Amino acid sequence: MPTFDVASKLDIQAFENAINNAKRKIGQRYDFKGVEVVIDLNKKEKTLKIEVPDDMKLRHVQDIVNGELIALHLSPKIVDWTKREDASLGAVRVRCVLREGIEKDLAKDIVKRIKDSGLKVKAQIQGDQVRVEGKQIDDLQTVIAMLKEADLDAPLQYLNMKK
Repeated sequence: MPTFDVASKLDIQAFENAINNAKRKIGQRYDFKGVEVVIDLNKKEKTLKIEVPDDMKLRHVQDIVNGELIALHLSPKIVDWTKREDASLGAVRVRCVLREGIEKDLAKDIVKRIKDSGLKVKAQIQGDQVRVEGKQIDDLQTVIAMLKEADLDAPLQYLNMKK
């Protein structure tokens, strides 16, 4: 039976390249002249720490990082920008967690969406990914299109398509 896996993998090397490109671009921008911007990537813990003087600079840094991720064909959904805190002297610090793997709640949502679609496919959770199998490849391709259209909160890849 044809199968494929729905996964969320992080290419840490490509992500590091995007961060380095963003640092270079920030260093060249006129509106960041004389401003201390700290961007620190911890590859082991898969976290990104950004410290900027104010909210406006933070939005610009986010836009630059997201643009560099898109330029390297990575999804901006990899970065979770929610952990914002105030630093000293009015500065803003954000500790971002890099998403990898599909969380249990999202995996359950994916399985529910597949079952509700009415297609003759089976979906099951296997660790941090979801295995989908069906009798016809067309049904599997329909599932992939449906999940792409759903715009879920994690960057999804569709791997190991077997006939």
